[in-house]
Amino acid sequence: MKPVELVRTLRRDAAFDPEALDRGRQRLMAQIATEGAPKPRPTFVPQLPYEDVAAAIEFLERAFGFREERGSRVEDAKTGRVAHAMLAFGEGLVGLGGQGGHGAQTPKSVGGVESQYVSVYVPDVDAHFERARAAGARIANGLRDQFWGDRTYEAIDPEGHRWRFHQRVREVPQSEWRWSEG
Repeated sequence: MKPVELVRTLRRDAAFDPEALDRGRQRLMAQIATEGAPKPRPTFVPQLPYEDVAAAIEFLERAFGFREERGSRVEDAKTGRVAHAMLAFGEGLVGLGGQGGHGAQTPKSVGGVESQYVSVYVPDVDAHFERARAAGARIANGLRDQFWGDRTYEAIDPEGHRWRFHQRVREVPQSEWRWSEG
C-alpha cells in the first residue's frame, strides 16, 4: 500500500478508533523510508548506442515489451533530444545512449555489422515472437527449440542490434547437449 493510501486508511480508522493513528504511525514511517531508498540494480547493465534514442525506446517498448525506467531519461541541453535512458524487462535493465557515446557505434552506422547480441528470457516466447513480428521487428531467426532446453527466436531492431529471446522449456543434462554451428 502506498503512503498516501495508508494515510487515508489511517484517517478513516481514526474516526472510529483514535488509537489507530498510533498503531499506524510506525507502518507509515517504514513505508515512506522504503519508498525513498534506492532500488537495487542488476550487476550487469549493457549499454547500447542508438542514433535516435527516443525512436529506439518507442520501438523496444512496443515490439519487445520493455518499459522505460521512470526518471532515467536524460535530454541533451543543446538539442533537446533524448541522450540516454534505461529500459527494464523483468529484473533486467539495458541502457540506451546516443551514437558515439564512449566510442560505441550502432550496427546501422557501421554498415550493419553486428558485434554482439542481447539475450532476454521471457515467460512465453511464442506470444513474444508474435508481438514482435506484429510490431514490425525484423525476424533474423524464427522460433526454434535449442539443444540446451530453451525455445528461442532472434530479432533485429531498426538500428541493427540483435536481440535473442528465450524461454526455458525443459531441463537437458549437459551430457546430452549436441552443439552444431548455424
